[in-house]
Amino acid sequence: MSIKLAIVMPAYNEEECMADVVSIWTKLLIEEFPTENTCLIVVNDGSKDSTGKILDGLAPHNDKLVVVHQINGGHGNAVVHAYRKAVELGAEYVFQTDSDDQFVTADFKKLWDKRTQSDFILGYREVRHDDPFRLLITRILRWSMFLIYGTFIMDLNIPFRLIKGSFLKKLLIQLPNPVPFAPNIFLAIMAKKSGQELFNIPIVHKERATGEVSIRKMKLLKVCWQSFKELARFRLELNAKIKNLK
Repeated sequence: MSIKLAIVMPAYNEEECMADVVSIWTKLLIEEFPTENTCLIVVNDGSKDSTGKILDGLAPHNDKLVVVHQINGGHGNAVVHAYRKAVELGAEYVFQTDSDDQFVTADFKKLWDKRTQSDFILGYREVRHDDPFRLLITRILRWSMFLIYGTFIMDLNIPFRLIKGSFLKKLLIQLPNPVPFAPNIFLAIMAKKSGQELFNIPIVHKERATGEVSIRKMKLLKVCWQSFKELARFRLELNAKIKNLK
């Protein structure tokens, strides 16, 4: 039986909210798709706390949950691993979100209702609850991408996106190797440049109630510079990549 929808999420040191996050997204799958085959794929990115143990404890009692463990490779690496697992399972649609409990399941339907109008749909954190430094870096990156690619996307790296499985498979093939620091930005740019309507749908972003942001201040600035250089280099390959998506 084919999978109608796979929800994918990376997880790193989220022991305080992991069980609750699995519960709320599993509940969405059961309530919204009672007769469809669906799954929740969680990639444990080498967590140092009990996140992995919690997931392994939940899996035998939750037939929707697929747990994947990997050596710590960073958020982007874990996201791509989750995407590839969803494609491998043959998911018709793939929805990506994060495991930090900063999004609400009710907003999923806003994207799902647009699924026949685009193969790649993004949410947009209209009010974003992150520290000022992170917000500043995000604005700089947004306008940098506009200057480099001539493309304006409201929330380039948002972990709240719905992608048609067949289109995602093509996108993943075009990603640079090794996996860039922020692959979701690359995917969004390729989708937009290939003619997809991203919609940029306003969604709720909650304040983080548990855990800690793993990348702060100067480290954040460093990885953003890394991402900028990766994206600037990718500009030279973009036209060929877009042709491969057709």
